[in-house]
Amino acid sequence: MKQVIYTLILFIVISVTLQAHEKIFVVERENSALAVINHNLKTNEIDKMHNFNHAVVKFRGKDGYVITRDGYIIKFDPINEKKLKEYRTSKSAIGFIIGKNFLAVANYDNKTVEILDRDLNPIQSIQTQSRNVGIKIYKNYLIFACMDKNEIWVMKDEKPTSKLPKFVLYKKFINIGKVPFDALINKNLYVVGLFNSPDIGVINLDTMKYKKVPLKLDKKERILKVPHFGFWSVSKGHFFIPAVGNKKVFVFDHKFNYIKSIQVEGNPVFTALSPDKNWLAVTFSGKKFPLVQIIDTKTLKIIRTFHFPGWVLHVRWSNDTQHIYFSVNTANEVVAYKTEDKNPKKWWKQFEWPIPKSSGIFLYDTRTPK
Repeated sequence: MKQVIYTLILFIVISVTLQAHEKIFVVERENSALAVINHNLKTNEIDKMHNFNHAVVKFRGKDGYVITRDGYIIKFDPINEKKLKEYRTSKSAIGFIIGKNFLAVANYDNKTVEILDRDLNPIQSIQTQSRNVGIKIYKNYLIFACMDKNEIWVMKDEKPTSKLPKFVLYKKFINIGKVPFDALINKNLYVVGLFNSPDIGVINLDTMKYKKVPLKLDKKERILKVPHFGFWSVSKGHFFIPAVGNKKVFVFDHKFNYIKSIQVEGNPVFTALSPDKNWLAVTFSGKKFPLVQIIDTKTLKIIRTFHFPGWVLHVRWSNDTQHIYFSVNTANEVVAYKTEDKNPKKWWKQFEWPIPKSSGIFLYDTRTPK
């Protein structure tokens, strides 16, 4: 009888696991490799991926792309887990975006934005004379911020119906505030963080109007890791914005009216919203690297604080199963907590994978993409 019960339980576990459609790719920061977790097992590594200190992975359709700190854009097959091609756009790159028929890469050094086709063949080089950040797409516009010039450039594709784009400068916003460093886009709003100004900048991309939104900041503390504003979280009614050098997460409505600031444990780095929009996970830098706090987005109160045995460099909510993943870099592991309970205090650790110097966590839906 015990054997029958054990077999039934095993069958249920295997069936549930095989129904999962998410493949997890984890940056191994020091190994120049992508670890692969599939069906809750670490199954592979894609190696020889160059400098992975600030690697970012993105997917579109059946294509995976990685940008490396030393300026390489790498195309890989996320289904068969194979590196396909690489192209070096600069000595130092920071971000990229994938369009329908192109990639746009924001470089630090050289000071350009490079346009490639989806097979990494160069198309166009946009000279900016600045380090470039916060690169986004809206309709047939390409938007990015020039960190050294305190500007935002809006480029327009002159050939939106052709096989390859051709971008021209459509509008330049100058004196936007001091040192833009990252951005998000939500519908028609491009929102940029300003490192040395007590504001955020907002462009309405339909009207091409710019405004500053003041932040209620205290004296700025020294920070070890700049907030990654590309992971600002947008719920149905709120923007959640990590403060620079303050132990706060700001809350605004969608018209950027100030609601409140939530006092958190340390200087925030990532704010990540759960798929159901009920919970916000906040990671920190400095002495608070090992902590992650969970905020209830309805009450705007902290519900739980996780303590990990090392630095948490990334957090990611599953879109497929009820899990939240934590990358614990100095403990060389990725940890998954089960989040099905409505009370975060009852979430429990279900999986643990050994990943050397784990960093960014990126999820790929294995169902046949469009």
